[in-house]
Amino acid sequence: MAEDKAQRRWLARQACTRALSGHLPMTAAQRLESFRSGGFDLDALPDAYGDGPVRDLETRVAELLGKPAAAFFPSGTMAQQVALRLWADRSGSNAVAMHPLSHLEVHEREGYVHLTGLRPVWVTREPRQPTPDEVAKLDERFGTLTVELPLREPGFLLPASFAELTEVVAAARARGAFVHFDGARLWESTVHLGQDLATIAGLADSVYVSFYKTLGGISGSALAGPADFIAEARAWRHRYGGNIFQQWPAIYAAMSGLDTVLPQLDSFVAHAQTVAAALSALPGVRVHPNPPHTHQFQIWVEGTAAALDEANLALAETEQVWFIGGWRDQTPTGLAMAEVTILQGALSWSAEQVTEVARKVFQR
Repeated sequence: MAEDKAQRRWLARQACTRALSGHLPMTAAQRLESFRSGGFDLDALPDAYGDGPVRDLETRVAELLGKPAAAFFPSGTMAQQVALRLWADRSGSNAVAMHPLSHLEVHEREGYVHLTGLRPVWVTREPRQPTPDEVAKLDERFGTLTVELPLREPGFLLPASFAELTEVVAAARARGAFVHFDGARLWESTVHLGQDLATIAGLADSVYVSFYKTLGGISGSALAGPADFIAEARAWRHRYGGNIFQQWPAIYAAMSGLDTVLPQLDSFVAHAQTVAAALSALPGVRVHPNPPHTHQFQIWVEGTAAALDEANLALAETEQVWFIGGWRDQTPTGLAMAEVTILQGALSWSAEQVTEVARKVFQR
């Protein structure tokens, strides 16, 4: 039944002509055609164990982030575990200061604990970014501080300002710790923080970025940092099984995202404010945070996730319009929550159109 529903959802989304939240899916043929139309030479030699286009992407990402070197990883989970392992070796401490709602803790089955022997130290349990004072006053030693930018689970939250982020990093350094940024969504953080990618990444010793969460890639990530650190990370990437024979589809998709999506992110973040304001004006609808820190935010409404997903799917099947999917029940509140992602397809939606479609879905 779950597979049938997933297929129904994919087919409905694929047939849509408009989408408020997220990417509309592409078939393999459509993806290949996007490579051709994007100027990629599909008759050229593919990569082999990390050479050719893989090295080209690594060089480009290192330059964007202002780091001496970068390494491509098939997954962010692998990249982050390698990074934290290396900083633990260099600091002499297996304690990693982090947030309990971080991706490392919530979505990676505690791989950093079971595979690397690290242990967490919670900076704060509050559903927000940690403060400089909390980092400074942690009551035990830690070798690495990891900061997720933005922190997804409580609403894609960023520090209040770049100055506050700078103070958080300084507090960790004063404790003799290294700093790693989980920047899976760092790309869209520049507007709120008021700095370019290289300036933000320059605060940290290492940074991980994703190529599919925002940029619309197939898979893959990059880890950037000092040259000797990245050289050692490549060795651990091999040990973890990440030195894959050919990865050109993921590489081309990542390059395409850097070419076409990254330059538009400022407009996505700006339009998220318009969409959030329109949704929050509806009775019984809450948006968090309001205004959004990035082009992603949470929407909370009364009802069940199953009913809301079905209403959204019915609209997609009858009108070829995708509103917001992926609802989750928030027991015991009686509310359901979904994450909204504003991308190119949403830019044509006016506040009035957002309101009109939202009412159609909620009335269902």
